[in-house]
Amino acid sequence: MSVMVARKKVVRKWEKLPGRNTFCCDGRIMMARQKGIFYLTLFLILGTCALFFAFECRYLAVQLSPAIPVFAAVLFLFAMATLLRTSFSDPGVIPRALPDEAAFIEMEIEATNGTVPQGQRPPPRIKNFQINNQIVKLKYCYTCKIFRPPRASHCSICDNCVERFDHHCPWVGNCVGKRNYRYFYLFILSLSLLTIYIFTFNIVYVALKSLKIGFLNTLKETPGTYPSSLTVLTVLEVLICFFTLWSVVGLTGFHTFLVALNQTTNEDIKGSWTGKNRVQNPYSHGNIVKNCCEVLCGPLPPSVLDRRGILQQEESTAQEGSCPRGPGTQEPPATQGSGQAQEAPSVLSPQVPAPSVSDTEMPEEKQRTPGELPVPSPDAGRAEH
Repeated sequence: MSVMVARKKVVRKWEKLPGRNTFCCDGRIMMARQKGIFYLTLFLILGTCALFFAFECRYLAVQLSPAIPVFAAVLFLFAMATLLRTSFSDPGVIPRALPDEAAFIEMEIEATNGTVPQGQRPPPRIKNFQINNQIVKLKYCYTCKIFRPPRASHCSICDNCVERFDHHCPWVGNCVGKRNYRYFYLFILSLSLLTIYIFTFNIVYVALKSLKIGFLNTLKETPGTYPSSLTVLTVLEVLICFFTLWSVVGLTGFHTFLVALNQTTNEDIKGSWTGKNRVQNPYSHGNIVKNCCEVLCGPLPPSVLDRRGILQQEESTAQEGSCPRGPGTQEPPATQGSGQAQEAPSVLSPQVPAPSVSDTEMPEEKQRTPGELPVPSPDAGRAEH
């Protein structure tokens, strides 16, 4: 006898999310699929700081102050924490419309635009929204089937609409949006300070050694039995910090300018508020302090993806089993009579078999011909007594 058993398989929502993202730790970590440059970022930061702590810090702590490696460690830990927070978080991805919602939006658009004559281009799908007495256009996303909120844009790399989209940063391996922009800004700011700090004390280290043994002897000095290794490592640190200064410090200054204006990189590149029409930025408060407080200190909105929410899928599996029966017993038929046969033993005595519904269901009784009287069985007489 086969029995159908329903088993529930627990599936998390992040397993069914569209888009080109990578999830780790059961949906707790969310990144882009292209993570090669992010690993390069980790290698450069960890490698440069490891060389600084291994060689220059020991000498500077003895000659100048033990606070030098302590402050460097604080900057390093803060930069790494903000980097991982930026890379592993949801930047503000907007969920795509469900099929019913998408069909309803399409029906509304068709009802508004009407029928378009053949050969003519349909009008753009745009809604007007007013912010601070200024009209802002909400554009329709053909991939997500939604009207994007103000300042949102669709990332072509991650294939998601991101709220307050700033840009996609391959160095952090994620999009930069409403939910992780402040951590991105703190990361580049702390990395700029760390780079300037290491670059400065590398020069101080070379200057202090040159005062004692001369500049040429400082470059030729070798630790242990590894010839010229200290010189090569010091020059490598200086080169990495020098080229990092131009890029990271310049990027920090650019984003400081954007924060002061309450503007995004995407809006600055497109010239949304500095075009020929000279439309003022409706999101700016006209005050640098208020803009900085809103961008960096405002409340952080929760993620609307619910990545670790549970979706239950039922799977039916067939299992074979046998019901124990004594000798001479018969499997009850799968009809309405089976319900009556199960209720009979509760009324009759256990020694008396339950009466059958019809004469054809009694194998031990002889079938009678029409007009022949039924022959009582011996058990029936004992049951009456």
